[in-house]
Amino acid sequence: MYFHLRAVPPPALRNSANWLRRLFEDDWERVRLRLDRHREEMLDRHYLDHDLLYTGAPPYDTVDGPGTDVVLGGRAVYHADPTQPPFLLLTAQEADQVAEYLASADFTYLWDVSRHVLLPEKAEADTETEAQTRAAFESAHQDLTAFYAQTARDGDAVVKWLVL
Repeated sequence: MYFHLRAVPPPALRNSANWLRRLFEDDWERVRLRLDRHREEMLDRHYLDHDLLYTGAPPYDTVDGPGTDVVLGGRAVYHADPTQPPFLLLTAQEADQVAEYLASADFTYLWDVSRHVLLPEKAEADTETEAQTRAAFESAHQDLTAFYAQTARDGDAVVKWLVL
């Protein structure tokens, strides 16, 4: 299970769950090429943890805005099969706002606010575990920042899907 984000030119975008599903059916080699060009991004099964980094630690006192759109934001397009998660769509303008937010975000601040929730239990006492966990989140933050920056430069929209 992973969370998949893909940049799509707005004229090509369709409001159809079938079309959106086909958008994510490429073979791994094609996906890897798009990842290398920052046309796609993937978050592992801990995507909800990445969302916490941008939305704030519980009780989620952050205001709605670009930070809430980084991972899970977007307009939902539902499958005919209710057991499948919906696709999430960000317009080109929304993707641009997310890119601006990420470019100006202070990772250290985001980490400090949410680290007590993101660290494995008792890891705060283990500096090696904390350093590894922080490095993983910082790497994902850099990848998301690059993805949204390229998407904004290209004027593209973003489609997201939880691939089971």
